[in-house]
Amino acid sequence: MPSKANIVSTYALLVFIWATTPLAIVWSVSDLHLFWALVLRFFIALPLAIMLLLILKVKFPTDQISWHSYLAGSFSLMGSQIFTYIATSYLSSGIIALMFGLAPIMAGLIGYFGFKQRLSRLQWLGMVIAVAGLAIICFGGENQHINPIGIGLMLMSVFTYALSIFWVKKVNANIEPVAQATGSILVSTIAAICIVPFIWQYAPTHIPTAKSLLALIYTVVMASLIAMFCYFKLVQNIQATTLSLTTVMTPMIALLIGAVLNHEALSAMVFVGAFILLFGLFIYFYRDLKASRTLAQKIKSNS
Repeated sequence: MPSKANIVSTYALLVFIWATTPLAIVWSVSDLHLFWALVLRFFIALPLAIMLLLILKVKFPTDQISWHSYLAGSFSLMGSQIFTYIATSYLSSGIIALMFGLAPIMAGLIGYFGFKQRLSRLQWLGMVIAVAGLAIICFGGENQHINPIGIGLMLMSVFTYALSIFWVKKVNANIEPVAQATGSILVSTIAAICIVPFIWQYAPTHIPTAKSLLALIYTVVMASLIAMFCYFKLVQNIQATTLSLTTVMTPMIALLIGAVLNHEALSAMVFVGAFILLFGLFIYFYRDLKASRTLAQKIKSNS
């Protein structure tokens, strides 16, 4: 089992990657057509993922159930990211990260309406508070690169991402995480190839700026590959509620990174809305965090 320092550093790296990825996406489309930036991301990620699969000598299942699982997983990649990339025309990187903080709430709603999972009153309260915060952000940032169309696109992105998680779990294929990720990237790449004829007219006619290229490489290497390993390593070694807290931590860090590195000036109302949204997320997780803390104390007292 990895040491505590190893787990903490992995957790910190994952938070850092997830907080910086929205800005990398925004920068990658600064000198590339947004759909080409998305397509090239998967074209580059696929051979790297296959290489890692071969180096780690992980079996890649090709039966019908496995392909079903790869298809389901691709909705958290191409399915979700296509809305995110379009949203870059309407939202700042910090707000994009903030919207992804709603993933647990979206997953809760999908579980409630689609899979008959129960939600506590505290969770419903957390949802209402988070939505109120989102409304304040919409009205408080309408003149600051925060557009309702972008908010709608990101809600679709988060919904598709959360739905993909449920779909993969329902398929319940016995696949190694690295193989699952590679298969999902493969299906996403096939979808990207299907998009190419429709965007061929926007194909790059010059070498993109170093900033755009480096951002594209960052989304491939850090967001698509290294973050994947960090995530699945943490899934195996820490409690789910602790891992879920990354959705609360990353948006505020992303807002600060966007403000410092990309000069994304946000109004006081936007920050108030962000704080209320994150407070709603905290309320949503409160019962799970309390139960997790009680369990940790019991384990400590018995050891």
